[in-house]
Amino acid sequence: MNIEQWWPNLKPATQAWLIDNNGDAVPEGLAAEIAEAGGPAASDARQGGDDEPPGFYFPDEVVDWIEAVGNGETPEPPLPR
Repeated sequence: MNIEQWWPNLKPATQAWLIDNNGDAVPEGLAAEIAEAGGPAASDARQGGDDEPPGFYFPDEVVDWIEAVGNGETPEPPLPR
């Protein structure tokens, strides 16, 4: 399921956190809510690199999508992987 399909299923507070902390590791509780909403499970997300703490990270195209939403734009859906 693409982000534009599961994003509306998130709590407004979760959407706000993701916009405000875009690109950061997503806390476990929010990752669980994202998975319940139809988003990727923590096991499907990329893991932190050498200079990042371990955790749940969205791929770059999802980070770009969230950034566009945060800027009040209507983003194109990310391409399936």
